[in-house]
Amino acid sequence: MGVTGEQIGPARSRELFLGGEPVGAGVRNPILNSWLRCRLLGLSAEQSELPYRDDFDPDSRLVRAAGPVLDQLQSRFSGSQMNISVADGNGTVLQRRFGDPALARTLPPIQSVPGFVFAERYAGTNGIGLALAERRLVQVYGAEHFAERSQTSACCAAPIRDQLSGHIVGVLCFGYPHAYERPALAVLVRRAAERIEQRLTEQSSERERGLLRTYLDAERRAAPGGAAPDGRHVGPAVPAAPDGLEELAELPDLELDQHDRRILQEKATELIALSRRGAVDVTLPHGREATLLSHPVTSPSGVEGMVVEAVIGSNTPPVHHLSVAPRSGPAAAGPGAGTGAARPGSVRGLVLVGEPEVGKYAVQARRRLELLAEASARIGTTLDVTRTAEELAELAVPGLADYVTVDLPEAVLRGDETFDPETDLHRTVVHGITDDCPLYRVGEQLDFRPGTPHMRCLTSGQTVLEPELKDAAGWFAQSPERSGRLLDYGVHSLIAVPLLARGALLGIASFYRLRDPSPYGEDDSRLAQELCARAALCIDNARRYTREHTLALALQRSLLPRGLPEQGAVEVAHRYLPAESGVGGDWFDVIPLSGTRVALLVGDVVGHGLHAAATMGRLRTAARNFAELELAPDELLTHLDNLLVRLDREEGDDGPTGSNGIVGATCLYAVYDPTSRHCTMARAGHLPPALVGPDGTVTFPDLPAGPPLGLGGLPFETAEIELPRDSTLILYTDGLVEDRHRDIDLALDELRHTLSHPDRPPEDTCQAVMDAMAPEHPSDDIALLVARTHTVPDDRIAVWDVPADPARVSDIRAAATRRLADWGLEELGFATELMLSELVTNAVRYGGEPIRVRLIRDRTLICEVSDGSSTAPHLRRAAGTDEGGRGLFLVAQLSQAWGTRYTPEGKVIWAECALDAA
Repeated sequence: MGVTGEQIGPARSRELFLGGEPVGAGVRNPILNSWLRCRLLGLSAEQSELPYRDDFDPDSRLVRAAGPVLDQLQSRFSGSQMNISVADGNGTVLQRRFGDPALARTLPPIQSVPGFVFAERYAGTNGIGLALAERRLVQVYGAEHFAERSQTSACCAAPIRDQLSGHIVGVLCFGYPHAYERPALAVLVRRAAERIEQRLTEQSSERERGLLRTYLDAERRAAPGGAAPDGRHVGPAVPAAPDGLEELAELPDLELDQHDRRILQEKATELIALSRRGAVDVTLPHGREATLLSHPVTSPSGVEGMVVEAVIGSNTPPVHHLSVAPRSGPAAAGPGAGTGAARPGSVRGLVLVGEPEVGKYAVQARRRLELLAEASARIGTTLDVTRTAEELAELAVPGLADYVTVDLPEAVLRGDETFDPETDLHRTVVHGITDDCPLYRVGEQLDFRPGTPHMRCLTSGQTVLEPELKDAAGWFAQSPERSGRLLDYGVHSLIAVPLLARGALLGIASFYRLRDPSPYGEDDSRLAQELCARAALCIDNARRYTREHTLALALQRSLLPRGLPEQGAVEVAHRYLPAESGVGGDWFDVIPLSGTRVALLVGDVVGHGLHAAATMGRLRTAARNFAELELAPDELLTHLDNLLVRLDREEGDDGPTGSNGIVGATCLYAVYDPTSRHCTMARAGHLPPALVGPDGTVTFPDLPAGPPLGLGGLPFETAEIELPRDSTLILYTDGLVEDRHRDIDLALDELRHTLSHPDRPPEDTCQAVMDAMAPEHPSDDIALLVARTHTVPDDRIAVWDVPADPARVSDIRAAATRRLADWGLEELGFATELMLSELVTNAVRYGGEPIRVRLIRDRTLICEVSDGSSTAPHLRRAAGTDEGGRGLFLVAQLSQAWGTRYTPEGKVIWAECALDAA
C-alpha cells in the first residue's frame, strides 16, 4: 500500500483508474473488481448523496439479535473513534454505535444516522457494500474507497448469515481512522458477526419452543396426567438440534431403534415443509407400518407451525389413503383434529414440531447431501475431459440449477499443462432443462470482459454469487443484448465457480437458476463449490491422462513404421488403432531380407502407457537388428526373449509395469521367400496368422504356440509351409479378436467370413477387417498387417551347380554373362563376373560341397554363392605386401549391399547390384 499525505492505500492506482489508464499490480483483486463495477454502474467518485429509507424496522429480528453484541462492542471501544454499524441484506444501516458518543454529534448524518443505504451500487467501494458483493469478510483502506468522502478512513466488515437458510441477512461493520488499524479487528468483527448469527438461530429455537408448549398444553387439557384417552404418548422435549428442528419425542414405548426414528424424522420434516394438514404411510424395517399425521399449531405469540405425530402398530394394516384437509374451524387448532383417532392396538406419539420454513431448509439440506453423495459416483466415470465436464452439468441439473455451462481452455482439452484460462476459454458444455436458452453455444470461443461475474471469478479464483442478475454490476458488460435476452428468458440468479485442482485454474463452471423464484444463497454457493471441487479434480486427472495418452501415442506412432520399404515379395497394407483407455505396445514391421525374401512381424507388449510404448520401440529395433543378421525365426525369438529377460532384471521391484516389474510380450515372426513360395514362421504366445487361398478359403495354420517373450529358458519352434500362388497372409494382434464382450471363436469365425474375398487388394481387405472387427471403443490396441504374396518367375532365376574345381570358375562367369545378355543386362556383366569370380573361388578354396550359384533378377540383380561350410569370410583391409584378402573388398565396392546368411546345409554369401548401376 502506498502512502500519500493523510491517505493510505493505492492512491496512485486509483488516480490512474479514474483517468481510464491501466492499473498495475498494486490493487487487490476485490478492490479492483469493485472499482470496475462502480464504473459500470456509472458512479462518480465525487458523489456524496446516498439513498435514505425511513421504512426500515428498528425492532427487526436482526436488530434484536445484534443489540447485546453491539452493547458489548461499544463498551469495548469506549472513548475511541470507532463507528460500529449493522446493516440489513440490502445495505441499509439499521443501528449505529460509537466508542465515543460525542462522535454522533460531529459526524455528518450519512455516517451517524441509521437509514442510509451503503450498497455498492449507491455508495461505491465501502465496507458494507463490498461485504455484500464479495459475501465474505473485507477490509477497505483509505484510497481503496471509491468515493472521495471516505479517503481518510478505514473499515472492516463481515456478512451476517441466517444459519438455517445460509442467506446473508446483514453486515456488521467497523469504521475507524486509518491510524487505528489493527490485525485483531478482522478477528473481532468476524467473531461478533458469528455471535449475532447464533442469536438469530436462538430466536428460531425460541419460536419452536413456543409451538411445543402450545402442543403440550393442548395435550394436558385433553388428557390430565399426560396420557391421552386414545393411547397417545407424549414424549419429553429435548434441546434444539443444530439445524433448528427439535426432536420432541423419544418414543420409548414404541421400541423404535435409531434407524426407524431417523426414517420417521426425515419424512416428518418433509410434512412440516409442506405447511398443510395431511397424512402419509411409512414402511419401517421388519414389516412395521407407521402413519404420520401433520396438523397446524399456533403459539400464544402468533408463531404458526406444524406438529407431526406418528401412529404405529405392529399388526395394524397400513393406511393407504388419508385426505389432506384444509385447516378450518375451532377444532383445527387442537392436535389430531381432522386426522382420525389412533387405531386399536396402536400407539400414538409426537415426532417433530417446527416452522414450515425451517422444515423447508432441512429438506433442502438433506437433498444437498444426497446430491454430494451422488456426485462421488457420477462425476469422473471416464478419463475424458469433456465427458467429465458433462457429468458435472448433468448432475447439477435440475437438483441445483436449471442451466449449467462449463468453459475450459483448449489447452486443457488437449492435456497441456500451461495455459491462460482468461484468453483461451471455449464453451465446452451447455446443459439445461431446455435447448433454446440463449447461452453461448458449445465450441464458441469466449472473451469475458473485465467486471463481468465470470471474469471476476477467473481473476480472483473465488466463487462469485449473483443472487439477482438484473442488479448485478457487470452483467451487461459482456453483451448487453445477450444478457438482456437471458433475463427476458427468465434466468435470474447465477453462481460462477472456478475449477481449481492442485493449485491450477482449469476453467469455470456457471450455474443459472430460472424456475425457482428464490435467488441463489450461500448454501447453494457452497454446494456448487463442493461439486466443482470434485469435478475439477476429475478434470485434472482426465487432463493428465490425456497428456500421457497423447505422449504415449505420439511415441508409439514415432516408433512404428512411417512407411513401408520397397520390396517385391509381397504387397502390403496395414492398420494401427490405439486403445481408447490407454496406448498399448502393439507393433508391426516389414523387413526386406536378402534373396528377395521379406520378414513380416507383429507383436504386443504387456501393459499400456509410456512404458509399454517404450518397450515396444526397443523390441522393434532389436527385431530389425536380429533380422539383419539373417537369423532363423526361432533364433530371432530366442534373442528377443533374452532381451526381455534382461529388461525385466533392469526394471527391478520398482518397475512401472507393476509391483513385480515384469516385462512381457507376444510376437509372430514370418519369413517369406518368393522364389520358392515357402514361408517360415515362429510365434511366441501370439495368435496364429490367417491364410487366404486364391479360391477364398481361409485357414489358420497350426503353428507351435511357443511361450510368451520374457519367461526365459524355453525353446521356440519353427514351422514351414508352402503358400499357394496369389495367396494372402494376415497377421494381427489380439485386440482385433479378443474382447470381454464377445467370444474369441465367434470373432475368428467373423474374421474368416470377412477375409473370404480373395480378389480384394490388401488395402481394401484392411479396411473391411477394421470395419467388421474393430470395436467402437477398443480396450486394447489393434495392429493389422495384410500381405498378398508374389512369386519370382522361373525365367528370372538362374541356378548352376559348381564342382569344387578352380578351373570351372571361368565356365560360371561365361554362363552368367550369357544369362545377363538374355535379361538385357549386358552393362552389368563386368561387375557380375568379378563378384562371381571372387565368391566362387572362395567357396572352392575354403568351403565345402555342394557349391551352387544363383542369379535372381528382381528389383536388383542378386548374386548368391552357397556352399556346405558354416565358416563365414570377413571383410578386412589387406596390406600392400599381402597376396590375397582383397576379394570381399572388391565385392563390397562393386555391389550396393552384400552379406552372409546361414542355412541348415551351410551358408550363402550374397551381393546385390542396382539394375541402373552401369
